[in-house]
Amino acid sequence: MRIKYLLFTVFAFTVLHISAQTKKKKVVATTASATATSIPRPKLVVGIVVDQMRWDYLYRYYERYQSNGFKRLLNDGFTCENTQVDYIPTFTGPGHTCIYTGSVPSIHGIAGNDYIVQATGKSMYCAQDDSVKTVGSTSIAGQMSPKNMLTTTVTDELKLATNSRSKVIGIALKDRGGILPAGHMANAAYWFDDKTGNWITSTYYMQDLPQWAKDFNDQKMAETYLKLDWNTLYPVDTYLQSTEDNSKYEGKFKGADAPTMPVKTSALYKGNLGLIRSTPYGNTLTLDYAVAAINGEGLGNHDVTDFLALSLSSTDYIGHQFGINAVEIEDTYLRLDRDIANFLTYLDAKVGRGNYTVFLTADHGAAHNTQFLKDRGVPADVWDDKAEGSRLNKVLTDKYKVDSLVIGLDNYQVNLNYHIINYLHLDEEAVKKTCIDYLQKLPYVMYAVDQTKAADASIPEALRKRIINGYNRKNSGVIQIILNPGWFTGHGSGDGGPTGTTHGTWNPYDNHIPLVFMGWGIPHGSSVREIHMTDIAPTIAALLHIQAPNGSIGTPIEEVIKK
Repeated sequence: MRIKYLLFTVFAFTVLHISAQTKKKKVVATTASATATSIPRPKLVVGIVVDQMRWDYLYRYYERYQSNGFKRLLNDGFTCENTQVDYIPTFTGPGHTCIYTGSVPSIHGIAGNDYIVQATGKSMYCAQDDSVKTVGSTSIAGQMSPKNMLTTTVTDELKLATNSRSKVIGIALKDRGGILPAGHMANAAYWFDDKTGNWITSTYYMQDLPQWAKDFNDQKMAETYLKLDWNTLYPVDTYLQSTEDNSKYEGKFKGADAPTMPVKTSALYKGNLGLIRSTPYGNTLTLDYAVAAINGEGLGNHDVTDFLALSLSSTDYIGHQFGINAVEIEDTYLRLDRDIANFLTYLDAKVGRGNYTVFLTADHGAAHNTQFLKDRGVPADVWDDKAEGSRLNKVLTDKYKVDSLVIGLDNYQVNLNYHIINYLHLDEEAVKKTCIDYLQKLPYVMYAVDQTKAADASIPEALRKRIINGYNRKNSGVIQIILNPGWFTGHGSGDGGPTGTTHGTWNPYDNHIPLVFMGWGIPHGSSVREIHMTDIAPTIAALLHIQAPNGSIGTPIEEVIKK
């Protein structure tokens, strides 16, 4: 009996063991099947656009960057060292739109920050929407939406691919920097209101701010930062990549005696909370709000991928005011490096290192101050487009006996007054030829190109392509003006000449931008082959296994998503 019992026990154990193993295999098979049929994606994608960041800023201050900011992106991620803007003019609105649509003004319609609607002759702001109202303030700063953008964004395509289960949030001090990247289907876009110091939105997205946003606004962080004053992180004499602190090339703050550090923002702001835009604290505040949004919306904590589109705008305001060689701009990037390091460390803890993908790029670059170049023997100067427009109109008046045939030279383009031309039955081709003949005789104009005939123009192919891509027949002037290198419309002025700088041209200082990817699905490496701004959105789309935006003309960057 004992032997039979032992045999039975062994038999029963064997049966149970086989049964358990069979069940285990079934569970493994089921899990493997589920894994095999699910699409691998990161929990969160974070796009960071640093407004007016030249490509060389990655390396100009490299020795002073800490290990977890820009250096981490470069050393752990993949950097595209030769990324070019595909069009002109190079401004904030078109830049942010191109990054997220993979398209160009010719197709997506955002022909400038402001542009002339050719059918009416009236100016349109790129994010303007008079049909919506402000949410979060009593000001009119919230009358904005993405309605002027004609194409989808990669963020829209993510929403479409997940049946709108993904959350998409856009955040920037500038309304256009938050709205255009977030797309038409975003859960929200937020921007800064100078009147109240609040982060606001519009009724395009919602009727009331979420509680987490109200709680953040209640902290009055903009005022808190401005009361700190702006001091350099290090002794000012260690800023070896900058000109002397009190430089004639820099614009001073209103109420300040000189453009020098430290900046007593506590005394200067006097209720003008918009001053924070022109300090590094504007970037810090933006990232603070981004953290609040991630926590409040649970971004990166869903079954599908979420997307946070960030734009850091203060770099642009500071660059315009001080130029690219100032102590203020060097300090701004050293502080931004710290802010990015802190933000990435937060993402590591909140979403999980390796669970998110981040990319960093810029909407455009910036030129050297023209007086700075002239003092060093480099040809450069400021072009007064308003005065030039008046002179051109006089030429046209003398010939056609009618005033105001040119509305303006906005965006380095001749915007004709079609109302007058059509009413008087003038020959548009003749008017254009008169404009081109006048402009091309000017010593500082390299080319004046009829945009409708750019494909046949006797100009370098690189320029031809950018002109064609940048020309939207409904929203662009019909003649593109190409100035000599080093020439551009000015920004500020002082006793020593023009101050600060700007952007908008085809030249490398404006169109060579940084582009770095890091995190989930991204190998370490670099490439110096020519890559285009239009390639960013299709690369993210390929990484996420979703459709590229519906106006995209870019190509996925194979090296970035190569397994």
